[in-house]
Amino acid sequence: MSSSASAETSEARELSLVGKVELRIALTDSDGKLESILTTYLAPLLLKLTSEHMSVRNKERLDLLPTLLHGIASNAQESATHAAILFNLLLRLLYHLTLPARGSAEDAGMRSKLGFNEVPQDADFVAKWLGKLILLTSSRSGSKICAGLSAEDYDFLHAHGKADPWIPSQPGGINIIETKVAAARFLASGAFLDSQRFLPGLFASADPNSRISDIGDDILKRAMPTVSLEDGDLIAQLFQIYLGTGGPHGSLSARVPLQLKILALLSKSKRATTFVPQVTQVVGEGLTTTEVLGQSSRIGLEAPAKHGLEASKLRSQIFVFTNWLARVGSPTDVEALAPTLIHRLRMYIEGQGWPQSNDDVSRTELDSRNYGYEAVGLLARAAPKGVLLEPNLDLFRWLFSSLSGDASGKDISISIEQALGSVLGAFTGELHVDLQIALKNLLLHHMGLEIGKSDASGIKVVRSARFAAVRFANRCLPYNDTTARWIDLLAIGGGPMERNEVTEEGRKGLDPYWYRMMNPLQDGSLFLAEKSNAAKYQIPSFTNIMKEFFANKDGSGKGQQSRIELFRGRLAHAYSPAVLYCRNVLLHQALNSVYVSPTVDVQWERSIDAMVTNDEDARGKLREYLSTLITTDPEGRQSLASYLYAAFVGMVEGIGGENNRSGECLVEVASLCPDSALDGLVREIARLQIPILATQYARRHTSSQIFGLLASHKNCPPDNVRSLLDVFEGKIQKWSQAVGSEVFQVHGSILAKAFYLSRLSHRGGRQNTVADTGQSFTRIILNILSDARDKMLREASVEAINQLSLFAVLVPGAIPHPHTSTSLVDKLKAVAEKGDERAILAMGHFAMLCDEGDAPDSDLQRILRSLYELHKIRQPEVQFAVGSALSCTAVGWRSKSLISALDVEGPMPKTSPRTHVLRDMLGKILDDCKTTKPALRQASVIWLLCLVQYCGHLSEIQSHLRKCQAAFKGFLADRDSLNQESASRGLTIVYEKGDRELKDDLIRDLVGSFTGTGTGFAGNVSEETELFEPGALPIGEGSVTTYKDIMSLASEVGDPSLVYRFMSLASNNAIWSSRAAFGRFGLSNILSDSSVDGYLAQNSKLYPALFRYRFDPNTNVRSSMNDIWAALVKDSTATIDLHFDNIMEELLKSILGKEWRVRQASCAAIADLVQGRSLEKYEKYLNQIWTLTFKVCDDIKDSVRTAAMALARALTGLLTRSLEAGDSSARNAEAMLKNVLPFLLSPSGLESSAQEVQTFALSTLLQIIKSSKGHTLRPFVPDLVGRLLGLLSSLEPQAVNYIHMNADKYGMTAQQIDDVRLTSVRGSPMMEAIDRCLDFLDDATMKELGRTLEDAIKAAVGLPSKVGCSRVLVTLSTRHNFIFKAHADNFLRLLRKQVIDRNDTVSSSYAAACGYLARLATDEELLKLIAFCKKLYFDSDDDRPRAVAGDIIYATSKHATDRFASFAGDILPFVFIAKHDAYERAKELFQDTWNENVGGSRAVLLYLREIVQLASQYLESPRWSIKHTSALAVAETINSAGVEIDLPNAKIIWPVLDKALGGKTWEGKETVLKAFVKLARSTTMLKTEGKIADEMQVIAIRESKRNNPKYRQHALKCLGDFAELRDGVDMFPQVYRIVESVVDESLNDEGDMDIDSSSLEGASSKTIAEETLANAFGALLKSINPRAQSVPDLVTSLNRSFGILSKFVDSHDKSKTVQNAIYDGEKSLFGKLDALEQMPASVEEALIEYVKILFRQGDQAEQTRVKAADAAAAIADFSSKGMRLRMLLANEITRARAQERSISVQQSLDRTRRIIGS
Repeated sequence: MSSSASAETSEARELSLVGKVELRIALTDSDGKLESILTTYLAPLLLKLTSEHMSVRNKERLDLLPTLLHGIASNAQESATHAAILFNLLLRLLYHLTLPARGSAEDAGMRSKLGFNEVPQDADFVAKWLGKLILLTSSRSGSKICAGLSAEDYDFLHAHGKADPWIPSQPGGINIIETKVAAARFLASGAFLDSQRFLPGLFASADPNSRISDIGDDILKRAMPTVSLEDGDLIAQLFQIYLGTGGPHGSLSARVPLQLKILALLSKSKRATTFVPQVTQVVGEGLTTTEVLGQSSRIGLEAPAKHGLEASKLRSQIFVFTNWLARVGSPTDVEALAPTLIHRLRMYIEGQGWPQSNDDVSRTELDSRNYGYEAVGLLARAAPKGVLLEPNLDLFRWLFSSLSGDASGKDISISIEQALGSVLGAFTGELHVDLQIALKNLLLHHMGLEIGKSDASGIKVVRSARFAAVRFANRCLPYNDTTARWIDLLAIGGGPMERNEVTEEGRKGLDPYWYRMMNPLQDGSLFLAEKSNAAKYQIPSFTNIMKEFFANKDGSGKGQQSRIELFRGRLAHAYSPAVLYCRNVLLHQALNSVYVSPTVDVQWERSIDAMVTNDEDARGKLREYLSTLITTDPEGRQSLASYLYAAFVGMVEGIGGENNRSGECLVEVASLCPDSALDGLVREIARLQIPILATQYARRHTSSQIFGLLASHKNCPPDNVRSLLDVFEGKIQKWSQAVGSEVFQVHGSILAKAFYLSRLSHRGGRQNTVADTGQSFTRIILNILSDARDKMLREASVEAINQLSLFAVLVPGAIPHPHTSTSLVDKLKAVAEKGDERAILAMGHFAMLCDEGDAPDSDLQRILRSLYELHKIRQPEVQFAVGSALSCTAVGWRSKSLISALDVEGPMPKTSPRTHVLRDMLGKILDDCKTTKPALRQASVIWLLCLVQYCGHLSEIQSHLRKCQAAFKGFLADRDSLNQESASRGLTIVYEKGDRELKDDLIRDLVGSFTGTGTGFAGNVSEETELFEPGALPIGEGSVTTYKDIMSLASEVGDPSLVYRFMSLASNNAIWSSRAAFGRFGLSNILSDSSVDGYLAQNSKLYPALFRYRFDPNTNVRSSMNDIWAALVKDSTATIDLHFDNIMEELLKSILGKEWRVRQASCAAIADLVQGRSLEKYEKYLNQIWTLTFKVCDDIKDSVRTAAMALARALTGLLTRSLEAGDSSARNAEAMLKNVLPFLLSPSGLESSAQEVQTFALSTLLQIIKSSKGHTLRPFVPDLVGRLLGLLSSLEPQAVNYIHMNADKYGMTAQQIDDVRLTSVRGSPMMEAIDRCLDFLDDATMKELGRTLEDAIKAAVGLPSKVGCSRVLVTLSTRHNFIFKAHADNFLRLLRKQVIDRNDTVSSSYAAACGYLARLATDEELLKLIAFCKKLYFDSDDDRPRAVAGDIIYATSKHATDRFASFAGDILPFVFIAKHDAYERAKELFQDTWNENVGGSRAVLLYLREIVQLASQYLESPRWSIKHTSALAVAETINSAGVEIDLPNAKIIWPVLDKALGGKTWEGKETVLKAFVKLARSTTMLKTEGKIADEMQVIAIRESKRNNPKYRQHALKCLGDFAELRDGVDMFPQVYRIVESVVDESLNDEGDMDIDSSSLEGASSKTIAEETLANAFGALLKSINPRAQSVPDLVTSLNRSFGILSKFVDSHDKSKTVQNAIYDGEKSLFGKLDALEQMPASVEEALIEYVKILFRQGDQAEQTRVKAADAAAAIADFSSKGMRLRMLLANEITRARAQERSISVQQSLDRTRRIIGS
């Protein structure tokens, strides 16, 4: 029969056997039958797994599976033992099962083939138990339970008590790790649904073995999209696995790694928050200490340990889960959980020590403490009613105490503040009165604590909680709560030492606008008009705030005094803010009651100032209110009195320093009060002396004005007034002698008396008593004005004249002699010509009292001429003062400029009657407006503006408004910007002053002047008119100006009325902001006044242009256009949506315009336009927007580039927000990516030549990648990864390369710089982006990425890109191994070409990647890699390739340990040889590889034959480094083989060792020679292998004859050791000849040794010479062998040796090294003499000579003397055989003993003497 037929018969027979066994197993119906069948057939059946026939193996592996699995679930219900045996058999089959490729047709058909489609319960059963198998671990204590499994589970997996199947060494045992790996792979196949393998995959992902966890991670990644974490059953299972089932037979909780995985899933499930008991247990156990866990664990069972890093990770994840719970849990569930969880968290924190943590708390525990505080805050916020808003505020108080007292770490305060911030919202609602009181008390308590002191509870304050307290006061208490406002004051009162944030928070709390900004209403609105009166926003009442700030609750004087004392102390800095705030509250309350309530906005205080200062009606209403308050409201009257007193005290005492504004507030309020309100202050008038005479100007001025108000009061005590006036008079009389501080006193005295006389005159009091004083005072101030040289005194004189003139005290006819009104005007004019505004106003006020007269020499005309002549002063402020003075001159007290000048109760002061002064003045100014003189033109337009503003209510002005308009319009063509702005503001005021008919006429006239159809006003303006001086408003190239833009805009719209309305655009000069009188008349009022909506609704041309102008680079244009837009457009969003396309098209056209400001504005406008709008609105423009944006990013002007980058950032923000959003935005995101990504990757993006464009394109890409979903970004991943890898190098700064090339200049090495570069690459955002891209891979994109990555590796230039490529390969090999496995071989082949790089870091990176790739590579490719490393090592002439080979091998052993172990026989012999390399880097790598993969030194014997064979091969290498390495490796095999080497192994080693010792000497050869001696000592070859022994002797003698001094010292040592080993051979003659020559050379040629020393490394020539001589003597003495020599030969040897020794004794008696060697040699020699049974006389004679010199070699070290004593002891026994020798030895010892000082030597000699004596 042929062999083929026989084979077929064998194959058929085996197939038949397998089929029969399958049938028998399938037909079993009881446990007993199954056990019997398996006992008989299991072993033979398993043997078929290794059958030589493929069909048999496949049938065994695949065909048996359906039989085993069919009905296994139902079997389990009938018999657990039966099912356990079948499951065990399944595991054995899985161990040998080869699964089809993932995704293949075979893989997809596995589920059907195994019958799982028909019986899904079987699949559920198998998946469940495979998951439990993965949880199975060996028990250390022998208990039948482990984490995650119950005792029943444990029994099932151990076949219910049968022999342990998990002990591989037992019959039928299998390896549990390999079985788990096979099970995990089976679960990952197509046999199971995602829902079935989810939990087992979860278990596998937490396994400590990376082979299992990698598969588990892949299963989870693929199963997660199909598994719902809102499935209640699944969540219940997760909690059960996490916690265990409890009970004596229940399962234990899972191990910590699995708990971490489960917690991560639970932290994504809203349903998990509903499992209240389980959540409580999870958090409770996670925060419980290890000791407590140990006490509560079941006795005898293994509870998973939670300590160290694992416990920290678990706690961190628990805090994440707690965060999730608090954010997404239902209120009901969180309220149920919060009390218990917060209690546990507090216990955890307090268990570490509270408020200060204990000293033994670790850094990690402190981090957990931080998380604990944060978790408390989150839970309390989510369920405030039960744990936070309780009467005692216990938790809230605890958090505040923690903030002030916990100093556990530098970050602890951040966490506590975050916790307090979390609970802040719980207090923002309407609180119960008791809660409010408790909250306020707590906040006040912490506002008063001081750092370093202890509070009432004994907690030492280490940190201020003032900021948190102020923050809570501002957020949680209504604005009208006076305690909250007091807390704000306490914050402001902290002074310079207080943190800025605390002070700022206090200031915000006092400002109602910022309070409303910080506290929006429940519907999210801030302070809409209809909601501005919400209870939460109510301004506190003046009475209540005064009680809180300056008195007790009952308003008693005692309380008032106590609070002021507090302000005088540590709250001094809060005094002025307190007074100012009370003033604002009072005035707001008053205006709100009787007039128009001030708008609560960012300018709230300024609005009050403007109304009080400039609104005549408002001031009148305020006077009425305050008068009514005093007469009808006793409590209000008391509060007002308290306020006036507080302001008075602040002014008088200067509380708070130079920033004190109490005086200003007092003057302002007192000037509005009736006289009766000042009754309380007049009694304090004496206290004004100090501030009036103070050194601060503002304090003197306000105090003087208050003195005038109080001293002129009818109830003011005359004596007090007289006393003060006397003091002031005394100061004034000495004005001419005043110097230094005296000048200040004179200044204050003059002002005080001037204010007093003027107010007294108006009130009409005590005229008869002060008349003379008034005249005298007037004379003095006029004298000072004439003669004083001190500027301050002249200023006081002018101010006095001003005040006296205002109130008709200084009249032209009553000027004291020798002064006259003419001289007075001349003197004031002289001062005014210097730019003194006070003097100008003084002339105007004095003119109010002059009679109207047309005579040129009249006082009035003289003053007018003087004022007109001041036009020469080119200072705008001066001209405004002139304008105010002219208005007073013309109409007196009817001028609006004097609205706030009247500060006492009573009627308006009298003014000389006027009939034509204003008319004449207006005519002159209008004429002057036409002049060509620049100074006069500017002055005229400002004067005209002042007249229109201050006198516009009078008929003289009303009748000339059209002329005023014409005059103003004429200045629009002026080249002076101030003239244009003044005219523009004037036009606005003219429009305001007219009625509707006049307004229409003015518009018609104005438009006519511009269109050329009107009456032809002077100074017509066209669109091309150059309105500003070049450079005055640099908003464009050449002479492009603001008004050209306005005209263009109006022309586009075609609305004539708009032209007029736009005239105020240039009114933004800083000068206007300081003049509140002009602030009330804004553009918006004008625009709102004119009905233009109907026209604009039909003309859309306005919107594109106006929209762009809103973003103009020029602040003036931008601000004005925003005002226009706000006035014209009622609903901005609706208007923009309606005209969106027109606006966008216009902007895209203008973004590349010629003017830079247009381009810049277009960028900003587009950015604003697309924000907040749906993609559908602008999708069709998106590609064009990106293209134009990147073009402008390379604009020639920097500001345009900046705007373009801002637009690009805005577009990126839109895209990333869409990408981060949920499914609702998925379509938008995909659409945007399709437009944006190709563009970013194009030459317009990453490949742009513009650095800014390239950088931003990269930044945009990184944000896109970070924000994208997998399915959105996946198509772009291959290209993105390739591009980003290339950019790693191209974007590296060029300076890095320069530093790398010149590293030595900077005190660094190139490697150090490379290390930094490597770290930078690993941590770079681009690598993070690449890693994220790789997470999105699937099989299809992996193929494309393979091609892209290969190209990137080949094209990579520069370290960053190459290192990045290697990192990508590592990531793919570890995190994406399933989809990457098919590509591993290809990349491993590619890296073999790339790994040799001129940069060591790059080579190491690629080598590491090779190690990771080895995990996935096929056996064939791995063998090629090993062969490549060997070739690289043995065939390279340089050192670096050998190091690279070491890198690859080490990386493979480290990262692919299992694969390395499977090829250990091929790799480790090579590693063993290479670890002896002379190149240190290569040596370290191979050494580490060997040490990490081999246990114990004797492991070398496992690979002895391979090592020796490889070494023998390369001992013949032409490369000396390889030869030497191989030789050293051979030596190491001997040194590592142990004390004894058996003969077979020795025979294997000897031929190679012989070869290694051949040839000349080389550095390190002595190591081989020493190994040669060890081999001789460790084996029996010297005794049993004569030929080898003779060869070894020849080698020993040959090597000792080498001439290399450094090597010869070792060779002689080895010669002596070898000679000593040869008991039966006399080597003395050969050794003697060698030693004799060495000794002669040493003694006679010392100079030569010194000369040669320069070429020797390491030891000096003297040391080498001594070692050589010492080893020579040692070898000589060791070669004397009494056992192998006859007596004559022995005597001859002794004598000849002694002869050589004598030469040394005579010449080198000081060499310690040689002496020690001689004594050691003698000791060895004397010990061998015991072989002689008798002592021949000749031998005795020879030995006597040795004894004679034992102790006579001169001064010796103690160690040498000890050796001499030891040598004597060695011959002591033998000396008993010769009397003479014995006696001589005894005498020598006695003599030496007598001279010896060392105790140890004495003891040794005594022992020798006893031996001789016995």
